[in-house]
Amino acid sequence: MSKRDLALDLFRSYKTGFIKKSKPVQERTNTPGDPTLISEVMSDLINQRDWHLGIAEGTLFSSWKEIVGSSIASHTTPLSLLDGALLIQCSSTAWATQLTAVGQDLLNTVQSSTPGAGVTSLSFIGPQAPSWKRGLRTIKNERGPRDTYG
Repeated sequence: MSKRDLALDLFRSYKTGFIKKSKPVQERTNTPGDPTLISEVMSDLINQRDWHLGIAEGTLFSSWKEIVGSSIASHTTPLSLLDGALLIQCSSTAWATQLTAVGQDLLNTVQSSTPGAGVTSLSFIGPQAPSWKRGLRTIKNERGPRDTYG
């Protein structure tokens, strides 16, 4: 038997006798130095600081156009949310009157799109009237521009 045959026999016997055992796959455990996803960090921060209500309010104000639609959003602006009452300023008194009439439907839409905000009622106001008070010296109970030309 030559060296080559001996080596070939040894190789064949080794190859048939060797069965590779697969190791079970272990899940990697996170160590304190490992990076984490920013979504996990933000979720933990929101839960720790109990910011759920603030996040829902911010979503309501920032997504106003998507919630109520572009036609209503172009004539309205949400101003504040205090104790469940959402104050909405309208571009005209006519818009305030019309939205008051359909207020319950609008309230249902707002509640379904941002349930965490806790909106329980809607209040509509018209546009701000101009102020005739200018400067330090003004007359109390003045009647607007009529008193300035007299």
